[in-house]
Amino acid sequence: MDRRDFLTISGVGLAGLMMPYSRAIAAEELVSGLDIAIKKAIADAALQAATDAGASYCDVRIGRYLQQFVVTREDKVQNVVNTESTGVGIRVIANGAWGFAATRDLSTAGVAAAARQAAAIAKANSSLQDKPVQLAPVKGVGEVSWKAPIRKNAMEVPIKDKVDLLLAVNAAAMKAGADFVNSTLFLVNEQKYFASTDGSYIDQDIHRIWAPFTVTAVDKESGKFRTRDGLSAPVGMGYEYLDGGGKKYVSPNGVINYGNTYDMVEDAVAAAKQAREKLTAQSVKPGKYDLVLDPTNLYLTIHENVGHPLELDRVLGYEANYAGTSFATLDKRRDKFQYGSNIVNLFADKVQEGSLGAVGYDDEGVKCKKWDLVKDGILVNYQAIRDQAHIIGESESHGCCYADSWSSVQFQRMANVSLAPGKTPLSVDAMIKDVEKGIYIVGDGSFSIDQQRYNAQFGGQLFYEIENGKITRMLEDVAYQIRTPEFWNACVAICDESDYRLGGSFFDGKGQPGQISAVSHGSSTTRFNGMNVLNTARNIG
Repeated sequence: MDRRDFLTISGVGLAGLMMPYSRAIAAEELVSGLDIAIKKAIADAALQAATDAGASYCDVRIGRYLQQFVVTREDKVQNVVNTESTGVGIRVIANGAWGFAATRDLSTAGVAAAARQAAAIAKANSSLQDKPVQLAPVKGVGEVSWKAPIRKNAMEVPIKDKVDLLLAVNAAAMKAGADFVNSTLFLVNEQKYFASTDGSYIDQDIHRIWAPFTVTAVDKESGKFRTRDGLSAPVGMGYEYLDGGGKKYVSPNGVINYGNTYDMVEDAVAAAKQAREKLTAQSVKPGKYDLVLDPTNLYLTIHENVGHPLELDRVLGYEANYAGTSFATLDKRRDKFQYGSNIVNLFADKVQEGSLGAVGYDDEGVKCKKWDLVKDGILVNYQAIRDQAHIIGESESHGCCYADSWSSVQFQRMANVSLAPGKTPLSVDAMIKDVEKGIYIVGDGSFSIDQQRYNAQFGGQLFYEIENGKITRMLEDVAYQIRTPEFWNACVAICDESDYRLGGSFFDGKGQPGQISAVSHGSSTTRFNGMNVLNTARNIG
């Protein structure tokens, strides 16, 4: 769990995670949906009203957003929440400017009124706009549908089964040495219908799941405590993710990581033992180390220091919320900036199966795809949507526009951004055998970044000292400092495709007013030489 996810969950509580205008519903209602004929009639009414009001372009998003949260601690169920939020968002261009309005009224009269309001707002905005909106062309696709390829709809699983799983996780952790444990299931289903004057009618069904937990071990004599979070990744899958029967990734010292299935009970037992081991682990000696970063750790560095700085709105200075703009300005692309070493290939991908960001079409009706951001270490592209593509000389959108609700206007959001695996066979064990003085890091932790995504600091969950090619002992109080280009240019080895896994953020924040999205980041275990490591327990003074 990264810092933003933790603050989202613990700071604002479950109420803050609910969609705007959401209402509590019975669990049985989580498996229902709107008839597609009704959605098309609603969309047509909005499109016609917007056109009649003078709009040169209009898109309509009819959304039904369903959430279920199950929260436990030790042997108690703390909360079960089922919510639904349904409505229509209408975006138009009139007189060369954007306008947006939204409504919960699903009648044809209600959506027509919202469309006219959006057109009126656009015309008012046009008086303040120097240049008209320039949209990259999109060919209408007619009536199409896309569904996440899940095998088991999590919303159909009885609440009792989910509660039983979480309580079993907690009991296993307590039996293995934890003093406290909390566990949660986050389930999301987005039922989205998009229509536009380009001629598209797109029906999509999107599912996401996350099963985080935290165990705490306490030294009763000193009062010292340590925690270990679960090593699951949030994914764009169904309840089959929790079957736990798939491939596992076992490190040279026995730490178990997971791929497209997750054994939550097994991980909780390991977490309890490792949290207790952390109580007596050696505090790290600050200095230069070669870092071997597991994908459960590296995903967050990719997210913060590749994904966000290569969002074109940050590059252009249009967006500065949630840690600022970007050092990766347009001149760097022009000058073929050396973002990383020649083995570093970073790509954006909106279609990878099982990822949080995978959809068929984005919220502008653009068919999603995969594209390069950094090729052989060189910065080659950004992430752009329809009204940005011309700025970087692109003829089409990258398909990365998203809104977190029908009531929110869509804007540019991060795609799944990942590091390509190494091209030659390399295992984690073989990578570590070549390290003389290093640290192997598993799991994400606290982090800090500057306002241009250039300087940063990252922690983790588990840290192990590497000496002369062998993992020797657990360490504590580790954080590594980076300057983004120096970090990626220090990348000297990447494990092959057999080690490739996804991490991700379930609650990634951006914008003002703030919106959240979910996004995955893949990598194989990767080595970075000569990185500066801090001791986070040291006091200055």
